[in-house]
Amino acid sequence: MQDICAIIPAAGSGSRAGFEGNKLLQKTGGIPVLKRTVAAFSECAQIAGICVCVRGEERAEIGALLSPFPKVTLVPGGETRTASVKNALEHLAALPCPPGYVLVHDGARPFVSQRVIADCIETVRQFGSAVCALPCTDTAVRAESGFIAQGVEREGLYTLQTPQGFSFPELLAAYRKIAPEDNFTDDSGVYKKYVAPPRLFKGEARNRKLTFAEDFSMDGYRTGIGIDTHAFERPRVRPLGERVSTKSARTEARLAPEEEGGAHIVLGGVRIPSHSPLAAHSDGDVLCHAVMDALLSAAGLADIGHFFPDTDPQYAGADSLALLARVRALLAEEGFAVENVSAAIVAEAPRLAPHVAQMKQNLADVLGIPVNAAGIAAGTNEGLGYLGRGEGVTVVANILLRARS
Repeated sequence: MQDICAIIPAAGSGSRAGFEGNKLLQKTGGIPVLKRTVAAFSECAQIAGICVCVRGEERAEIGALLSPFPKVTLVPGGETRTASVKNALEHLAALPCPPGYVLVHDGARPFVSQRVIADCIETVRQFGSAVCALPCTDTAVRAESGFIAQGVEREGLYTLQTPQGFSFPELLAAYRKIAPEDNFTDDSGVYKKYVAPPRLFKGEARNRKLTFAEDFSMDGYRTGIGIDTHAFERPRVRPLGERVSTKSARTEARLAPEEEGGAHIVLGGVRIPSHSPLAAHSDGDVLCHAVMDALLSAAGLADIGHFFPDTDPQYAGADSLALLARVRALLAEEGFAVENVSAAIVAEAPRLAPHVAQMKQNLADVLGIPVNAAGIAAGTNEGLGYLGRGEGVTVVANILLRARS
């Protein structure tokens, strides 16, 4: 026996949201709503299988979308939510070992937490039913023709959510008794009419249902971190074991002939005179590289080595600011916008302070943010380690992304 299975109706049209197609295929925070919902139930180890109810014309698209989740089985959806759930129940009933319990969850509630799923399972095991609900905190009224007709006593008033859990044999029997004149909006109504009053358990405000278009446009946020290091082609390496005081190291870096040989490094698109260029396949802009990795990490994408491999000749000497612009465009396609960037550059030489303002401006221009949303700190490593010995430059970057639908 699979013990617990989940049913997720996903055969609706989303007409109230005003979308041309199924609203569950729309993105929120850069991820399709249905994928978020299914991922939450797939993560729960107690859920043995997930039935997703789909329309025939969307079966291939949804199948591809949910292919990363081995627990999922697609079943035909019906003309109504009630019909879809009944199809899934009959599918489970035909299995050699039907489940003992079933959880039904709206596909349009993608922010359900593991706490809510676990509480639903615990409650249904104890009471045979479990309906997610929140006490009504707003004033409630009944209206007639657009006017308030009467107030409704708030005490004991709840708004219902999903998941709703039930004994599988009892819910199946209840659905088989549904009469043509019945009109149910959720499974608790079916269970109440044909079995018994279901048990409530506490839900969460964030477990909201996405119904109208504005529900999909609510922003979320992601953070990301990127770290990159490049070595100098001609490092100023001190003899092994030589001890140099912090003050001496700073003086050496400050007095070094940075223009020697006309060499330079590139940071944030700014050419800075240096004793040596940085060893790199592209222009060696370690600041841009760290920022790009932070952006990609925040969006859950592969790192810059995947998108711009150093084995590809087309990126030899590439302008990293241009590559950064491509990363920003990629994130925009995924539904993300940059809120701010903060980076720390660690190098003994060359001196960076005179160039920080231009670096900030360049990053802000490419990322589409105000210049005061781009923070850059530059410092030394106090003469310690490979950085203190002047062997290279390291940058640590942090990013905040806004996730849009």
